[in-house]
Amino acid sequence: MQTIQAPTNCPSCGSLLEWSNDLLYCRSNSCVSQKQKKIEHFAKTLKIKGLGPSAINKLGLTDIDEIYSLTEEDISEGLSSEKLAKKLYAEIKNSEAAPFNTVLAAFSIPLIGKTASDKLSKIITDITEINESNCKAAGLGPKATENLLKWLHKDFYSFYDGCLPFDFKFEKASLVETLGTVCISGKLKSYKTKALATAALLDKGYIVKSSLTKDVTILVNESGVESAKTNQARKSGITIIENLLDLIGE
Repeated sequence: MQTIQAPTNCPSCGSLLEWSNDLLYCRSNSCVSQKQKKIEHFAKTLKIKGLGPSAINKLGLTDIDEIYSLTEEDISEGLSSEKLAKKLYAEIKNSEAAPFNTVLAAFSIPLIGKTASDKLSKIITDITEINESNCKAAGLGPKATENLLKWLHKDFYSFYDGCLPFDFKFEKASLVETLGTVCISGKLKSYKTKALATAALLDKGYIVKSSLTKDVTILVNESGVESAKTNQARKSGITIIENLLDLIGE
């Protein structure tokens, strides 16, 4: 069997690679490949259509802030298409309205994704309130907190602050998250059809699932039949409601 020699240098920038948990990493802040991947992740998270790997290369982007310094003329010249430039420029401008919950998750901070951002949004209102105690109160772990604070002081305050068009204010968690996720089991007495019941639940701010998934918090069983869903819900500690109107409040 042929022995495969592990590389010692990054194939993109030539920097020495470091081992971490049996994986090799390039830690260079100037690595072009890393920067491109971060821009790709940022664009994907903010749903900027048209800003994929090819467009990033053609436009010569090397950091996130450069996205928002592009003019429509710059894009047209880089992509050699006025039509594509108009669409991409509109996508970039639309992304400026994204709440900080989404923007923070787009910066490729290890362990800081949408879930962590939403947890923070329940405790603080904007980026200036991010600190160790608030991170702990939001339920972030020690490593996630360390990564976030390191990014905040090393990257944001030292570089991005003032260079990006966002207001860096969190959008509070919606009612959908606080009211819960509902699954209906069996026939209903309060509504003629499940479709009508589902519409009423959605209107009140609930999420409705057809099956008993992990995120279901409430099971509706008006039939009185001890179904498989009901048995599973009892074992899982899920709240069981016998009258849907009690839940909706009508």
